[in-house]
Amino acid sequence: MQISKQALAGLKVVELGQLIAGPFAAKTLADFGADVIKIEPPGEGDPLRKWRLLHNGTSVWWQVQSRNKKSVALDLRQAEGRETVKRLIAEADVLIENFKPGTLEKWGMDYAALSATNPGLIMLRVSGYGQTGPYKDKPGFGVVAEAMGGLRHLTGELGRVPVRVGVSIGDTLASLHGVIGVLLALNHRNNTKSAAAPKGVGQVIDVALYESVFNVMESLLPEYSAFGVVREPAGSALPGIAPSNAYACRDGQVLIAGNGDSIFRRLMTAIGRGDLGGDPELAANPGRVARVVEIDAAIADFTRQRSVAEVLAMLDAADVPGGRIYTVKDIAEDAHYRAREMIVSVTTVDGLTVETPGVVPKLSVTPGAVVRRAPTLGEDTDAVLAEIGVTGAQLAALRARGVV
Repeated sequence: MQISKQALAGLKVVELGQLIAGPFAAKTLADFGADVIKIEPPGEGDPLRKWRLLHNGTSVWWQVQSRNKKSVALDLRQAEGRETVKRLIAEADVLIENFKPGTLEKWGMDYAALSATNPGLIMLRVSGYGQTGPYKDKPGFGVVAEAMGGLRHLTGELGRVPVRVGVSIGDTLASLHGVIGVLLALNHRNNTKSAAAPKGVGQVIDVALYESVFNVMESLLPEYSAFGVVREPAGSALPGIAPSNAYACRDGQVLIAGNGDSIFRRLMTAIGRGDLGGDPELAANPGRVARVVEIDAAIADFTRQRSVAEVLAMLDAADVPGGRIYTVKDIAEDAHYRAREMIVSVTTVDGLTVETPGVVPKLSVTPGAVVRRAPTLGEDTDAVLAEIGVTGAQLAALRARGVV
């Protein structure tokens, strides 16, 4: 896909993060044209390179997380590595890091020091518990944040051990909150340009994983505050909203969301239960919630006698929201995914073609795009460092000392 001008074209980003939270935020910015320079330790790189299924020693996940980025190998444990990356940061608009709080300060790379030479710098800091508070020094991963944020307690079925959502949702939520923060800070910076601050005023964005999870927990806290109610896991149902559940068919399962008043009536008519659809006690959600077991049983009686395709055809005809529970095979074969370019192919450096998720959100004038495969470790080191004035001889000396 050829894009002449993307929304974030010209934005320079230095990524010091690894694994998921920081790098996913940088990937999102890169998808919309930001020039993202990913700093990785020489010899080993980001640990994500070795996570899950590997092709010729590199994770195929890497093609998602690091597409559209450049890789520079620099050892930040060495003073020369830190001085070199500071030169990159001095010319950057955004710095992204997800180290344990205090790491950059230990390296002399706190915001005060970095912004002294780059007052317009925006620093996104992602950590388990935030940069302040009594827990700030505790190690925090996404799974722990999901537990502390209230999500893990709700996943699974009542009376059983809570289960993982299935993906690193805590990290991803933190990443997306971080992207929001970067865009807000860029807007503020643009509005504060002056003769004294030609780029505008930068700032720090402090994103905690647990807070990012907690922020999407809907009515969890208000219900406890007002009524002392502790929401419990409810399996595939949507507690307090009926009917909305997963139902077994002859050859699989479907999700049916018949919880709107008029939708409920259409659903009941379609399954031959007009008696329930016309029951005045079930005309609104509170009444349906009180009799949700009865309603779910009626729907389940209908679906279990039919195939998934038959049930979906019935739902479409009745204009009732519903769908099959997709596996990745279903996704890869779905025409709608293809039509909206939500599956894009990337060819790795060794010739493997990998299908990856497309770019979201969809912008009508300045859409995002996958324009570059994920880099090999240190692939762009020479070119990027040359741009900040590192000579060939200096680069050779740094390489000899293991700095790059």
